[in-house]
Amino acid sequence: MKKEFYYTEEQQATAVLVALATDNQSVEKTDEYLDELAFLAETLGVKTVKTFRQKLQRPDPKFFVGKGKLEEIAAYVEAEDVDMIIFDDDLSSAHIKNLDHVVRKRMIIDRSLLILQIFTKRAQTAQAKTQVELAQYQYMLPRLTNLWTHHSRQRGGIGMRGPGETELETDKRIIRDKIALLQKKLDKISKQSAVRRKSRDRMVRVALVGYTNVGKSTIMRKLGKADVFAENKLFATVDSTVRKLTLNNIPFLLTDTVGFIRKLPTTLIESFKSTLDEIVEADILLHVVDISHDSFEEHMEVVNKTLQEIGAADKPCILVFNKIDLFQNKEYPPFEEHPPATLEELKQTYMGRNPEAVFIAAEKKENFEEFRKILFKQASKRYYEIFPNHLNYSLNQLWLMNGIEEGEN
Repeated sequence: MKKEFYYTEEQQATAVLVALATDNQSVEKTDEYLDELAFLAETLGVKTVKTFRQKLQRPDPKFFVGKGKLEEIAAYVEAEDVDMIIFDDDLSSAHIKNLDHVVRKRMIIDRSLLILQIFTKRAQTAQAKTQVELAQYQYMLPRLTNLWTHHSRQRGGIGMRGPGETELETDKRIIRDKIALLQKKLDKISKQSAVRRKSRDRMVRVALVGYTNVGKSTIMRKLGKADVFAENKLFATVDSTVRKLTLNNIPFLLTDTVGFIRKLPTTLIESFKSTLDEIVEADILLHVVDISHDSFEEHMEVVNKTLQEIGAADKPCILVFNKIDLFQNKEYPPFEEHPPATLEELKQTYMGRNPEAVFIAAEKKENFEEFRKILFKQASKRYYEIFPNHLNYSLNQLWLMNGIEEGEN
């Protein structure tokens, strides 16, 4: 029943991307979202061949884009034999139905479905697979009429229903039953996860959070020499990964969590609540930011908003500005005349005013000494709250003054 589409390099699908610049979204911001949408498509193995942008006050209620723009898109995908059309915003059931009538034999998907498919591809554990499957069915239910084209909805007499409508209602009941079953399964898994987290109550817990593809998994790998998967693609990590690390006799658990993104499907947020509990129950958050990205400030806002939604905004937080080796100060063009900002220059900016902020290049382990010290300071503070009678305080203070050694597994 589920729509899934994965492609190998030999069978790479092609797509055109479509987005609207509206009264609430500038042309510049729309172009940026299209770039991110192309990256999402690439993550799934889909090649973008063209992008279409239209400026409207609001989405067209019938086709999402204007009729003339849709005819232009339809003509292009027919002439170039493009496999799919990807919209940067969610499509309603009516949009999908009307678009199918104009652009035939082409897959029409929206941003939410694209992200869901990436999560499906990336999920490895039973919990993540169940969460993604639940989110898929929740996405499908309101769009059921158009996801299955065999529903004819034949006209019946007064008080009667055609066979197409009866079959549609049967499928809806099956989907609702499946959702209920998956929710029960997820509740059981969540309870088991809660028991495991409960057993860690006597441990300092640190969680990596941030926008997708900012380098969280790389930081985890470099900090603890752990074999953690990381690559330059969106949502490289879907499953939470927990490692026990030690900084000069202070043990703590470090958790790598799923990255956030703009316009994240609400069904995914709901389904992944049990995974996000790793963040809610953490003692310290490491908010990782890709400072080299043009929109890193907006990415920070997305993360902070999500943390607020799940009730984790008030936790002790260390701002980790990553990828400083790729950062360029774009306030003073042309860029070629200005070399990348130095560490000291970055510390003098508004970003460096936060005493718990640190600037690093995780891949090169640049400024990792300072990062470790700040992390150690927070972790040891929490550790001594849990174990006030431990007598390692003087030793650790001496270590802080004289430098830091490599972390251990």
